[in-house]
Formats: sequence, C-alpha cells, structure tokens
Amino acid sequence: MAQHILNAVALGSVYLVFALGMALAWSTIGILNFAHGATFMFSAFTAHVVTQHVALPMPAVVLVAVAAGALIATLTQVLAFGPIMRRATDHRSAELRILIGGIGVAAIPLAIAERVTASAPFGFRGSTYQAQVFEIAGLRMTTTVLVIVVAGIGIGVGVWRWLATSRQGLALRAIGVDSETASLMGVDRSTLALGTMATAGALAGLAGALLTFQLGAIAPASGDQLLIKAFAIVVLGGLGSMGGVIVGAFVLAGAETFVLAMNQGTWVDAVSFGLIFAVLLLRPQGLFGRKEVRRT
Repeated sequence: MAQHILNAVALGSVYLVFALGMALAWSTIGILNFAHGATFMFSAFTAHVVTQHVALPMPAVVLVAVAAGALIATLTQVLAFGPIMRRATDHRSAELRILIGGIGVAAIPLAIAERVTASAPFGFRGSTYQAQVFEIAGLRMTTTVLVIVVAGIGIGVGVWRWLATSRQGLALRAIGVDSETASLMGVDRSTLALGTMATAGALAGLAGALLTFQLGAIAPASGDQLLIKAFAIVVLGGLGSMGGVIVGAFVLAGAETFVLAMNQGTWVDAVSFGLIFAVLLLRPQGLFGRKEVRRT
C-alpha cells in the first residue's frame, strides 16, 4: 500500500509540473494552450537530440529541455497567439481562435518528431545519469523519483505562493479577473503574457525531461495524452486556483494508481474523462475555483 502511495506521489508530481504551466496561462492571460502537450514532447525530443551528440549529466539535460520549452512557448506567443489576440474583435472570439491556433501549432513539432523518430519512443540514452535504487522503511525508491517529488512539490508550492504574494503574481491575477481595468491601472499585459508563456513552456519542458528520465523513453504522441490529464486537473481543482491544481494533480494520480493496482489498466485513461464529466456536472467551478461573473 505504501509503495502505491509513493508511486502516486511521483506520478502526481509530474502531472503537477505539467498542469501548472497550462493553468498559469489559462487562468491569468486567458490562453488555453492546446500546444502545451507538443511543447512538453518537443522539449524532451530536443534534449534527446542533444544527448545523441554530447554526453550530459541530468541537470544539463533538464536545463536543455527547460530552455527549449521556454523558447517554443515564447515563439508561439509572438508568432501565433499575440497576433490572434490583437486582431480579435472580442475576448470570446480570441479564445476560440487561440484554441484552434494551438491545435495547428501543435501539429508542427509533432510532425517533426514523428518524422525523425519514425514515431518510435525516444529517451536520453546519451546522458551520463544513472539512477540509483535505495530503500527507506521498506519503500523502494530511485534517485529519479526523489528528484521528481522534490521538484514537483517545491515548484507547485512556489508558484502558488508567488502568484498570491508577489507583485507580478498579483498583476497576473488582476489580468485574469479584468484585463481592461488592469491595463488602466498600468499593468503591461503584453509583457506579462510573454513572461507567462515562457514560464509555462519551461514547466512543460521540465515535465518532459523528468517523465522521460522516469520512464526511460516517451513517444511523440505522449504530449497529447498528458494534455487531457492536465485539462482534467485544472477542471477538477478549479480555474484560477493554483492550490486546486496541486490537489487535482495528486487526486488524479492517486485515482489512476488505484485503478492500476486493481489490475484494471485499460481504464486508466477513462479516469481523466470521468473526473471531467463528474466535476462539470456536480461542481462546474471545480473544488477551489471561483464562480465566474460576466459583465454586460
């Protein structure tokens, strides 16, 4: 039982890092980035290509993936989402165009990775990192799991507190509540949007590197599967609540681990969709989300 709990915490930590980036952009600058999964995958793929030519330790591989994720997300904002938002006549039309644009952007890195790898899984075989296995109170743990758990929980709590207490975090929250009033108060939305997307991309790259180290390899389509899980986490926790994202990530991971422990592995993906349906029916604002008020 304790081993299953540890596995759920490790899986939830990866989900948390990935979902935080998606939630950060969606709940503050209003961008539901459907290219987030492709950013996750292509960041790990970039690190994979680098390690084929240069033997790097784990921190360097993670740094490459994080930098690649931040660059991809920044380019997506500058070349796609930014122009869409400037040309949109209203917020609702911008949301729809960004959603469709994100799907189109995601197809590009996916096609590149599938072409290079022939749709086969890829990993960091060229890395010098070797996971060490040890036991604590009967629990079997690797150094990879330890890094994932510490990074996931630390980053999750850090982003939550940063949004709640820092000046930039308060500005982002103001944009999420009322972007027009925030702009009148001197908040530079375009600069914050660029920084938010870069941060979200960096988190996607970090999640990609950590999951690849944990599993040994991921496939080009892995980002699409994780995107659905992140969507379920945000819906479950509540849009606008980073604390809700933290809880949602571990609830989803715990539910999936329980299903696997019951030898019902074919139902794992159904857990995400089931949580989305249940929350939308019973509590549309999520566990910790705020009710939305639209002005007329």
